[in-house]
Amino acid sequence: MTEHAASALRFLQLDVFTDHPGGGNPLGVVIGADDWRGTDMQAFAAWTNLVETTFLLPPSEATASYRVRIFTPSREIAFAGHPSLGTAHAALETRFVDASADALVQQCDAGLLPVEIDRSRPQRELSVQAPKSRVVRDGADAASALRDILGDVRLGALGAAMVEGGRKWWLAEFADEATLRAWRPDHTAIGSLARATDTLGLCAFARSACGEFELAVRAFPCGVGILEDPASGAANGLIAAYIAHAEPHGPLARGYRVSQGREIGRDAKLRIRIDSNGSVWVGGCTQTVFDGRLNWAVQNASVHSVRTVAS
Repeated sequence: MTEHAASALRFLQLDVFTDHPGGGNPLGVVIGADDWRGTDMQAFAAWTNLVETTFLLPPSEATASYRVRIFTPSREIAFAGHPSLGTAHAALETRFVDASADALVQQCDAGLLPVEIDRSRPQRELSVQAPKSRVVRDGADAASALRDILGDVRLGALGAAMVEGGRKWWLAEFADEATLRAWRPDHTAIGSLARATDTLGLCAFARSACGEFELAVRAFPCGVGILEDPASGAANGLIAAYIAHAEPHGPLARGYRVSQGREIGRDAKLRIRIDSNGSVWVGGCTQTVFDGRLNWAVQNASVHSVRTVAS
């Protein structure tokens, strides 16, 4: 077994969906690993032990600005929101793409996804178009599946649902924000349901009248071993799609602001836009926390390939 010498590898650690470091969801981005195999990428992602680590690569599609592969510590996934925005941020910051571009196109295993760049705000915001989604289960059927988890929690107008689009989540609207923020879920029960239904877990949300944001969100991806996620781009995209589907003329049907992560010491801020054609855009700010050289050699070995999954 021999080793490739570590070449000109660059590693960034970012904080996504926040206007200040420490408020959002961490992400690792590797640049320069063009000749790494999937197993090499998986090994490094397991070592970082971040929720996700991405690899920024040259595109293989003519219309794409860049290509990204996204890994959790245990598997490769087709799409996730905060890795998509963080990778676009890294591409701009390192001039992997034209830093003055007005928009980008991300190539990933979920397809070609547009990324918008908004420089009109105090901090640059990026937004990614979420993959198309569909409601798999809703109404009494979905509420029954979540009964043992939710117990006597009073649900809001949209109740419960299972929605799929790039990833698959159970959703539940709580009747009020205070109940959502005080809720202490049974993580074991959520994990069992997630594994039994091939979902990530449960994303609960509630409407807010505080004026700072319109929706409070808590996400529990216990199916992949995470108790609570500080900022969930893909899950918020599914919530937005479900709201647009269920309340096409409601006050949130064209977009809103989200607060997530306060229960675990974060303060993530997400901005949702829903176009008239139903397309959902998930956006926010990203901070660069660390940018440096990566000293990591990959090994030549006969290994099995890593399977890509869309959760």
